[in-house]
Amino acid sequence: MPRLHPRPRLFYLPGVAPRDFQKDDDLQVKVNKLSSIKTQLPYDYYFLDYCKPEAIKNSAENLGEVLRGDRIENSVYNFKMRRDESCKVVCRTKLSAEAAKNFREKIDDEYRVNMILDNLPVVVPRQTREGSQPIFDHGYRVGYKLKDDKYYINNHLSFKVLYHEDLNSPEARIVGFHVIPSSIKHEYGAWDDKNPTVQTCNANTKITPGSHTPQEVAPDAYVVFSYDVTFESSEIIWASRWDVYLLSSDSQIHWFSIINSLMIVLFLSGMIAMIMMRTLYKDIANYNQLDNQEEAQEETGWKLVHGDAFRPPVHSGLLCVYVGTGVQFFGMTVVTMMFALLGFLSPANRGGLMTAMVLLWVFMGVLAGYTSSRLYKMFKGTEWKKITLKTAFMFPGIIFGVFFVLNALIWGEKSSGAVPFGTMFALVLLWFGISVPLVFVGSFLGFKQPAIEDPVKTNKIPRQIPEQAWYLQPAFSILAGGILPFGAVFIELFFILTSIWLNQFYYIFGFLFIVFVILLVTCAEITIVLCYFQLCSEDYHWWWRAYLTAGSSALYLFAYAIFYFFNKLEITKLVSGILYFGYMLIISYAFFVLTGTIGFYACFWFVRKIYASVKID
Repeated sequence: MPRLHPRPRLFYLPGVAPRDFQKDDDLQVKVNKLSSIKTQLPYDYYFLDYCKPEAIKNSAENLGEVLRGDRIENSVYNFKMRRDESCKVVCRTKLSAEAAKNFREKIDDEYRVNMILDNLPVVVPRQTREGSQPIFDHGYRVGYKLKDDKYYINNHLSFKVLYHEDLNSPEARIVGFHVIPSSIKHEYGAWDDKNPTVQTCNANTKITPGSHTPQEVAPDAYVVFSYDVTFESSEIIWASRWDVYLLSSDSQIHWFSIINSLMIVLFLSGMIAMIMMRTLYKDIANYNQLDNQEEAQEETGWKLVHGDAFRPPVHSGLLCVYVGTGVQFFGMTVVTMMFALLGFLSPANRGGLMTAMVLLWVFMGVLAGYTSSRLYKMFKGTEWKKITLKTAFMFPGIIFGVFFVLNALIWGEKSSGAVPFGTMFALVLLWFGISVPLVFVGSFLGFKQPAIEDPVKTNKIPRQIPEQAWYLQPAFSILAGGILPFGAVFIELFFILTSIWLNQFYYIFGFLFIVFVILLVTCAEITIVLCYFQLCSEDYHWWWRAYLTAGSSALYLFAYAIFYFFNKLEITKLVSGILYFGYMLIISYAFFVLTGTIGFYACFWFVRKIYASVKID
């Protein structure tokens, strides 16, 4: 079950103004999706037979909210600021057989109701030991099932609204929104829809959980929905009201993660320094002091393959496409991280992170086109339009195809998580209308640039590669190369997966940025080390090897996702399992493209550097 812990104060989202309320101002509670960590399928609040307002209105949604499955609507729960109310009856509903079945299914799957007041999600306080920090759960449970196999609905809600007073004015700001749900079989006489009253409680009594007979979920049963609301003054200031929602109780683990990652980086940096300082400089000095060609022939090592080191690889066009896509992904990641560090993508800005990532991906298309065409020109390619089309369509096409299939499955489950046709059309429009033209613009600019010159000439006849030791075989060295980059990020990965699949907020972008930098350095260093060993053994097929060495960390990421599924999640439905692995496949594929590109450019720089340093006869 997701838990929320208080955290030290963080600065609040820039550009969001606080709302001030005077006594008796209207407060409207909005309802969001029903969510479950057992199924991962969100549902609209009114999918269940709850009390409905006269007209259901959707609040303004951004692209990210729709993709997340958020559906924010008005509700029948309306308060007056700083005016307590007890036993306020909302409505009475007669459950049909279908409605009762839906309630039972959602109770079985441990669905929780999410509500929002003044942009604050509702939380349920958990019982904790005296003196310990309070713990909160996101949203309240739809109901519960007892050992008698009967289902009971939480039809009475006891709200507590925390507010912070302004000492110089009568206005106050909302800083907390708590609820304690309970199940009550209300008793009443003749029912009047215009003036509903019950005998179970009145305006002067407060209901405590467990003090009444619970309301069973059964076909043709009448369920009366009611609520209490109390207002309580709080010392919490508006700027830190989100602190209780943000997961940071594990900051020691984050620091441990970073120290663990830094150890890996230091180890690799030591190896690189040793290669650069001792071996490489010694090699270069020796090569440059050779008196004649015969002595050069007796030498072994990386200099011998200088005439083949820059020979274009097989499937060079595909490599250009993947490198271009990786640069696009890298640009999107860096800019998103910058916005997140500045506080613009706080959880208070629902859907902001997803919206930013989609839009930045689209606009970074210009980088993808530019990079792929420059590399393609270096490989002496001429069909730049063909490469541009592949760059514009290959990666997004694969992602969109998987996403479309997963969306169809969600649609089949009648979940609100299914992206509507209009939003799907908007995504396609962003792709074809903005991203593809930008890729062509970048490609055109890149192809107009002069070709990147190789530091040494390439021989006409390819050199024969000697038999390689078992540890230098492509499969082994590629798989070995992915272990360290994954090792640098796997602890932070646990927190990211928890925030995605266990409905928790992730807001530790400072830690994430440090880990991202460490990932960059690790990918670059491990690729350079393995590339050097490969060239020393006179194997000059380094282009794809460099990309795949760092990119293979995505295999370990997916393997970890499988471990996480069986050890941390309670998913039992087949559709939910397919969704989990489908989305983790998309994430792993994106991680492969990102890390592969980092490794490729590190090796590209290294190889150019070493061959530019020696005199070639």
